[in-house]
Amino acid sequence: GRTKAEEQSYTISRDTIVKGKAVMRIEGLDAARFLAFCGMVLVNFRIAAQVAPGPDIASALTNALEGRAAALFVVLAGTGLALARPTPGLVLRRAAFLFAAGLVNLAVFEADILHFYGLYFLAALPFLNASGRRLWAGIAAVLAVSLAGFFLLDYDAHWDWDSLTYSGFWTLEGFLRHSFFNGWHPVFPWMAFLLFGLWLGRQNLQSRRFQLLMVAAGSLAAAAGMLPQHAAADPELAFLLGTGAIPPGPFYILSAGGSAAAMAGAALLAVPALERLRLLPWLAAPGRQALSLYIAHILIGMGALEALGMLSGSLTLQQIFWISAAFCAGSAVYARIWAMPFRHGPLEALMRRLA
Repeated sequence: GRTKAEEQSYTISRDTIVKGKAVMRIEGLDAARFLAFCGMVLVNFRIAAQVAPGPDIASALTNALEGRAAALFVVLAGTGLALARPTPGLVLRRAAFLFAAGLVNLAVFEADILHFYGLYFLAALPFLNASGRRLWAGIAAVLAVSLAGFFLLDYDAHWDWDSLTYSGFWTLEGFLRHSFFNGWHPVFPWMAFLLFGLWLGRQNLQSRRFQLLMVAAGSLAAAAGMLPQHAAADPELAFLLGTGAIPPGPFYILSAGGSAAAMAGAALLAVPALERLRLLPWLAAPGRQALSLYIAHILIGMGALEALGMLSGSLTLQQIFWISAAFCAGSAVYARIWAMPFRHGPLEALMRRLA
């Protein structure tokens, strides 16, 4: 009963087989994952280059993506789990791989998200086959625990906000606090994004009606989450009403979760047009290599900026924006060429071999 456009909106990947069952791969979600990667590059390059936000369009776009691009990544990770239907053992092995890779990455990039992914996957094990009602109950529980933490614990502990550095991470207390409460992407409340993605992956994502619903409902949630923003100027209410990723209050989760759903829905709706323009392979290929590109944007992208002495605040907003855009374009070209002879990106292939 699908239309031709809907039929073209997904493919059955040759290599995604779990216990003899073909697993749906929706290329629109791969494209959305690449867009999330581009957003992360814009944000991380600007922060690394110590460029202050400004009034121009490039800065406004980067500001809008801060905390949203990473949230879209996590939502799509949950959607991928739902579509792939992995065994608990496979999820556990992937969690161990990502956690270990993240700890190594922490040596060069303190805002690493990979080790958090390992924790998200571990926490997702009881929800792999959960009903929709149980998933939403899990989201509510995660948000409740997170909110309780704001009242019972000191969110500022270990942070030096002037330099955005976190001391004591390698102590047991610092590791637990950073991982589950006040780190860059703590399990509470970021686990809510993964559970929401699991719920999304159970829906009829190839339905144009549901795609439109994702855009409409997601946009409405994103806008609703921004409504109390003016009241967040009061420091006493910032953790509760703020929409920034640090601290990640309930309205940030609502707003970022809504924008993630809207972006994913828009990417799915755009698939027929992208196919007509022959752009879909150029967006989907890098989306399937997000792990490799994430590490590349740190080691190669930020590494090159550091080697050239560009991480000392010497760049303008426009310069770092176009450097980021060029890196994203180069990533798309690389991924498209790599995908011609190889099914998986370098680190994706390594993860499949080891885990």
